[in-house]
Amino acid sequence: MIYKRGCDRKGPNATCGRCGERGSCGVYWYKFMWQGRLIRESTMQGNDKVARNMESAHRTSLAKGEVGIRERKPAPILSDFLSGRFEPWAKARFERNVPKTWLWYRTAMRAILKYKPLASAPLDEITSERIAEFAAHRQSLKMQVSSVNNVQRALRRMLRLAVEWGVLEVAPRIKMLSGERRRERVITQDEEAKYLAAAPEPLASIAAVLADTGMRPEECFRLCWEAITWVNGRHGTLFVTRGKTAAARRVLPMTPRVRAVLESRWEAAGKPEEGLIWPAPTRSGHVEGSSLRKQHSKSFLLIADEAAKNNSKPVRPFVLYSFRHTFLTRLGESGCDVWTLARIAGHSAIGISARYVHPSEDAMFAAMSRLGGHKIGHSEESPLRAEGIQRQLTQ
Repeated sequence: MIYKRGCDRKGPNATCGRCGERGSCGVYWYKFMWQGRLIRESTMQGNDKVARNMESAHRTSLAKGEVGIRERKPAPILSDFLSGRFEPWAKARFERNVPKTWLWYRTAMRAILKYKPLASAPLDEITSERIAEFAAHRQSLKMQVSSVNNVQRALRRMLRLAVEWGVLEVAPRIKMLSGERRRERVITQDEEAKYLAAAPEPLASIAAVLADTGMRPEECFRLCWEAITWVNGRHGTLFVTRGKTAAARRVLPMTPRVRAVLESRWEAAGKPEEGLIWPAPTRSGHVEGSSLRKQHSKSFLLIADEAAKNNSKPVRPFVLYSFRHTFLTRLGESGCDVWTLARIAGHSAIGISARYVHPSEDAMFAAMSRLGGHKIGHSEESPLRAEGIQRQLTQ
């Protein structure tokens, strides 16, 4: 709204006491509310039409971000954002703490930068359609669906960080391709026994710990003696300090086999109070997946030779991560609820844990029967009334 200030209207018939007329002196002001605050300014004009135009112009300029609001900068192209902001952030955060995550991001960045139509596009011009074209291009290179989706997941994280950092307003929706193969290999008890018998140290001990705790291999490799408590619980506990997500930080009870493996190794090392449980001459100082690769492959060769001698079926090769999947599958089949399983596994989302929990019909019936019957909305005579109706229908 506009209003005039300057005329005192103290004269006769509301005329000005200074000029003797109505509204001939003074100037117009305008005021309005913008985002919860009062905007009030003088137009320095005596013409009401000009004042209204100035008020309208001020409202428009505020809406465009020209007055009181910082002007939006043009969005950088994707390649500049990756090299200038995302890569330094990912390298500083993951290279030393979680090397596999850093390698995952670095591989994804290299794949994105090779595709020029996407790498040279400004961030605010990257649409779902353009990302779908990028996925189709990678499929044309005979890439597996899991490889294509891995890069798309990394790209989704990059764009969401751009939104979080104020570089982009809205991140486009990225749809993953269907048909991705998951690690669903479940090791049988017989296969596990044959593998542990054929595996040399320290692979056999590591595999036994993985099979009975469900830890991720990297979590097991990083275990330290100070994370082991021999007196807690029935057989002691081990503390996972960090992992893939924040939920990976957890305390796990040890089984008798895990305690026997760790205790024998602890005594052989001179009962140290601190230090790595699986030391190795690597950059990290502990055992890595690459340092166990030869032992892992040799174990399957020994199993195959033994199977040929006994004319039996050899064990189909699997990866160390299969011990985690096997443990969680057995845990789900034992009747463990999804919340407890998520806590033991260190999952950040219940949806991941739900893959391992498959309740049977008997389990669902038992859960419903524990409610003691459905009584809501029915009187005490409801069962009798229902029985009478049933008799009438059968007659």
